[in-house]
Amino acid sequence: REEAKHRIFEYIECFYNAERIHSANEYMSPMAYEKMHQQGKKQ
Repeated sequence: REEAKHRIFEYIECFYNAERIHSANEYMSPMAYEKMHQQGKKQ
């Protein structure tokens, strides 16, 4: 059970949240949007 919890957490935090696109992020992944924002290229 603990291993399952760990794997689910790992999936959500390391893949799902970082990869999924969202309309609030101009249909970019959260990581891509954050990178663009940090580089000052947000329009």
